Amino acid sequence: MPTTQGSITRESLMTLEAYSKVRKSSKPEAIAHRKLRSVQLGEHMTLQFEDERTIRRQIQEMLHIEKIFDEDGIQSEIDAYAPLVPDGSNWKATMLIEYPDPHERKRELARLIGVEDRMFVEVEGHARAYAIADEDLDRENDEKTSAVHFVRFEFDAAQRQAILAGAAVKLGCDHTHYPAHVQVSPETLASLAGDLRRG
Repeated sequence: MPTTQGSITRESLMTLEAYSKVRKSSKPEAIAHRKLRSVQLGEHMTLQFEDERTIRRQIQEMLHIEKIFDEDGIQSEIDAYAPLVPDGSNWKATMLIEYPDPHERKRELARLIGVEDRMFVEVEGHARAYAIADEDLDRENDEKTSAVHFVRFEFDAAQRQAILAGAAVKLGCDHTHYPAHVQVSPETLASLAGDLRRG
């Protein structure tokens, strides 16, 4: 059964002291988990699919870096990140657009306005599920899109059942300036299937 955002509470987080003791030793496992849940799309785009583990780590990191230990501060970090935990009918991801050269980045982000809305997941035998992007705030303007977006792919019961039954899944983009699609690897798909509930 997938965990929901309600499972990240102040009580369930480690204290700053406890987290600092395991931070280094748990880092390789955290990196491996994030890598397993990342999908590269074309040369310049990566989607990092979030789950309770990735978001819990992100919250612990923010508390550690900012040295936040008061209740209100901790709660505001939970409130900021918890909506990124999938809730059984969807996948949620951080979408990164990466161009190392700053001039190229500026040019491409201008050409890629609206790209976040053209991302899709295609479950074999089903219609594409297009991304619902940036529900927290608008991340583009008339001149360019952002290099970071938060996207949600919502699945109906039939799509969820197909994924859980082992259907092939593609991640893609049909933006004019970034047409790309890739088959999600079986290992990644197995991890992502854990985010979904039946029915």
